[in-house]
Amino acid sequence: MLLAEIEIYHSRPIAPTRRVALGVLDLPCDPAPGIGGVLLGAIAARFTPEIDPDLVPDLVSLTHEIEAGRRIPQPRLRHRFQEDRIGLTRSPHRLFRHDEDGELSVQFTGDKGLPGQMVLGAIYAAQHVPYQFRGEVLAAIRRGISWTGAIDAALLLYLSGRGYGSLNGDALADPVGWALRVLGLDLDAGLPERALVQRSFRQSLISAHPDHGGDDADAARRIADITEARRILLAS
Repeated sequence: MLLAEIEIYHSRPIAPTRRVALGVLDLPCDPAPGIGGVLLGAIAARFTPEIDPDLVPDLVSLTHEIEAGRRIPQPRLRHRFQEDRIGLTRSPHRLFRHDEDGELSVQFTGDKGLPGQMVLGAIYAAQHVPYQFRGEVLAAIRRGISWTGAIDAALLLYLSGRGYGSLNGDALADPVGWALRVLGLDLDAGLPERALVQRSFRQSLISAHPDHGGDDADAARRIADITEARRILLAS
């Protein structure tokens, strides 16, 4: 299932005039950074290593300028950001949730443009995010810029701001609903009291533990999810 998408339009790598524009933006970010912020951060993580290191500080500076709502001087990284897409090449990037296990994956399209164009597009897209979520979305992009590991589930989990647990699409799109389901609580009864959350947490831990019949191979993920679900509900 497609959860988030961004279309980055750009001039060809050999074009004398370097330009970047945006097309379709489907970037859900409530609660922030949301799956939209994860997608933008993943684009930054994927393409920043291919950018001249001397230019990376300007990317970070650009994120702070957008977060502060300042007027953005042009060009940046020798590329001019514009509204017009005529004559530009389209490169879409998408984030999916797999129906079988709920896990997330990202599909990049970067072979037609330059790495700097992709990261600039991701950063400029944050300008279209509602103001109250913009800071956390840009923080996710900065986490992506600084990422040095593989482009995998660990990255997506890091970008989401969650310290642990499985990367389930529902946990990002509807964290409270996901947490209630993980702890086996009533979705229609509203937020449960603290004592009920703690009791369900303890019961869920017992059922997940291999000594009580839990699946050995799945126990670590289940325990991490149960712990994260408690954190979400107690913080809500």
